[in-house]
Amino acid sequence: MTLWLSIGLLFTFAAIVAILAKWGNLRCIGVTPVRTFTFIAILFTSGLDVGLIMFPLTEFAGYADPASPEYAFANPLAIEFGFWGFLIWGFYFLTCFYFCVIEPRVRFFELPLVKLLNNLVIIGTCAFTAFLLLKNLPWYLPQLGDGEQLQPSFYLIVLLSIAIAVYSSTQLRYVRLLSIGTSWLFIGLIAYMWGAAFLGEQGSVGDFFATAGLIGDYFAHLDSFLLPINDYHAFYLYWWFSWSIMIGQFTARFAGGLRTWQLLGAMLVFPSLAIGVWFSVLYYYHQQALNIGGFLNLAMVVVGVSMVVNSLDSLIRLYTDNLGLSAARHGRTAYILGNLLALSALTLLFKLEFLQIEWVGALVIALYFGCFAYILRYKRREVMAIEGSPKENRIDYGKLELAG
Repeated sequence: MTLWLSIGLLFTFAAIVAILAKWGNLRCIGVTPVRTFTFIAILFTSGLDVGLIMFPLTEFAGYADPASPEYAFANPLAIEFGFWGFLIWGFYFLTCFYFCVIEPRVRFFELPLVKLLNNLVIIGTCAFTAFLLLKNLPWYLPQLGDGEQLQPSFYLIVLLSIAIAVYSSTQLRYVRLLSIGTSWLFIGLIAYMWGAAFLGEQGSVGDFFATAGLIGDYFAHLDSFLLPINDYHAFYLYWWFSWSIMIGQFTARFAGGLRTWQLLGAMLVFPSLAIGVWFSVLYYYHQQALNIGGFLNLAMVVVGVSMVVNSLDSLIRLYTDNLGLSAARHGRTAYILGNLLALSALTLLFKLEFLQIEWVGALVIALYFGCFAYILRYKRREVMAIEGSPKENRIDYGKLELAG
């Protein structure tokens, strides 16, 4: 599967270059355009999940382990940043641009088989997000168990998270409010932990900049992250692929008029700045063996759960809209119970290792190639003639500009 992944990566990077060359100055306007800050908040909170909060502290040591010499070219902070930041956000740019500008002319994802496969990807990735929360709760809430085994309380937390997400997905305004609220919660967590580490007796502001400077190793070895470093990096990359189509499909509707090159810059830089600061703070805590128990652990869990809820509600809204399973059509009670049961069951299948996220990511790469082949065979002229976002979207963008 590594060869399949590598081919998918090379195709993705080539497609980004082709888009910039052909449509670099085109304005990207979605069906529901919003201001840039709101768009970035929706992108960031929808495109990330609990792994951002809960993975780094459990992984830094592994990247420094002599038993894993493949990581020796960079420091652990740079490796962690490379698995989460900058270049891989290009996946989301590619799909966001496609669904905003190209898909309305192609309608590949409206083909019955493609629609079915795409929604299976979305539902499966939703369940995997909930599974990650379940898997990491014992490490972050050892007070509820022995720090290793799953307890009934952990299953209850995940169940409640899914239930809140399903309810939130019933109204688009809830999705927007939750995105902005989660962004501020995350910023608050970063600020609190930054202050605790660098404004007291345990560190200084200079220590923060010295730690953050280690991320420079990533940019110095950017080429090393273009293809899988090892199986664990491949897991991450398949995970990002599994998210890419649905996040692009969801965020494209909110594109607010940025030109293509600006959209790429915004999607690469803004999330990566927040990730870089956050990982630098966590790495300093790791290096200095600072205590993260008690309130800090609880705060990280709260933000992690809010990210899970925010990711899930966006994706639930997406696949239910795609499949015509809205609350308005089937009733709120049936909508909530149906989604809750389906996602809970799939989460348990990931727990039992009956499903693997690598399979989902591999299917997404197949959809990439299928879409490209379909365009070449049936829609090449329409795509090459594109000179702007769909006309109806530009009208809504004009109204947004007048309102501002």
